[in-house]
Amino acid sequence: MGTLYIVPTPIGNLEDITLRALQVLREVSLIAAEDTRRAAILLSHFDLHTPVTSYFEHNKLSKLDRILEALEQGDVALISEAGTPGLSDPGYELIRAAIERGQRVVPLPGATAAITALVASGLPTDSFVFVGFLSRKAGERRRALEEVKAERRTLIFYEAPHRVGETLEDMLAVFGNRSICAARELSKVHEEIWRGSITAAIERFGAEALGEFVLVVAGAPEEARWAEARVQAVLREELEHGASSSEAAKRVAALAGWNKRDVYALLSKD
Repeated sequence: MGTLYIVPTPIGNLEDITLRALQVLREVSLIAAEDTRRAAILLSHFDLHTPVTSYFEHNKLSKLDRILEALEQGDVALISEAGTPGLSDPGYELIRAAIERGQRVVPLPGATAAITALVASGLPTDSFVFVGFLSRKAGERRRALEEVKAERRTLIFYEAPHRVGETLEDMLAVFGNRSICAARELSKVHEEIWRGSITAAIERFGAEALGEFVLVVAGAPEEARWAEARVQAVLREELEHGASSSEAAKRVAALAGWNKRDVYALLSKD
């Protein structure tokens, strides 16, 4: 029985790969890659000749059994197009299936765009929420933003260049004019780490933008946290409309800027 290695790959500069990652990619029997063309560039650069099979969003379920069979015979490395597999990339189903089969899963530390942007953003890093990609559909995107509107922690989003303008407009409408860091082309030749307000970001990137974006947004200000009386009132409304205690606490916590456990604890006061 083999080991499934979760191997981060560079998000831009190929020299950012770790020595351990290169060793694993050299020694495994098979590499499951989200983008075989990007994988070929990486392997060629470091003179690696390990067999590669595709594993991406639209074939991940049909390829699952084949990769699991390969794991029975030897070690397999999972890589995404760039960065750490499983973070807004295919990988969860394979990792879950390997765990359920009792196979060893070994994660390697390495590049991830979210953390790279966060530490350079100038926004609080002690506590944050990784949201990832928002929906392409405007209504669903707005609803997702509403769910984290009252979140006090720093928020991290991924966005494609052709949608970043619309997303920034929605953020302004839902969040107000908060501080934001827009990081694009991280570790590449045209890397840009821009800091300012959401309105200024719309002026800078709204019309035309290039490169994949990480948007790091300041959490809700102190005054956005609801008073306990308001939390209790909305909590009662949720319960009256048929929500379970857990569901009600989760929804109200997201709206009120409270920890879910603290909201749940209010139920015992009634």
